[in-house]
Amino acid sequence: MPAGCRSIPFSPDHDHGDCVRQALDRAEQVCRARGARLTPLRRRVLELLWQSHRPVGAYDLLARLQREGRAAPPTVYRTLDFLLRLGLVHRIASLNAWIGCCRPDEPHSGQFLICRSCNALDELNVSQVDDSIRNASQRAGFIVEEQTVEIFGLCHHCREANHD
Repeated sequence: MPAGCRSIPFSPDHDHGDCVRQALDRAEQVCRARGARLTPLRRRVLELLWQSHRPVGAYDLLARLQREGRAAPPTVYRTLDFLLRLGLVHRIASLNAWIGCCRPDEPHSGQFLICRSCNALDELNVSQVDDSIRNASQRAGFIVEEQTVEIFGLCHHCREANHD
């Protein structure tokens, strides 16, 4: 994962503007490498996801795009499906929302720390978790088609705010 790119600014040295720029640059590279096109609308949806640094629902995206005069519901869902297929976003099922992916050019499953107070989210990459799930699934004769681990708790900022 490039330096400074995290799903949310959990660390105090996080450069949000640089993070968004890096994510959009990587998305362009991924699209080129896979023979796909990051259209202006696809880029804008991805940019909105990265700017928020929190999971965003499709209807929230739609409302923002409609204020810009840019989209209808089917267009937003098609755009999110495209971004998901290319690995540029993750769907957070428990929140029915979407978040930008920090490692779109690397195969990985989704592992997320989600703050139950502010919905801030951080994407993890713990290979031992993937290995344990794969091994347990194989022993059970189960074929994993999709894997997402969502871990809820309190982020650093909310924990500190609760101590004041």
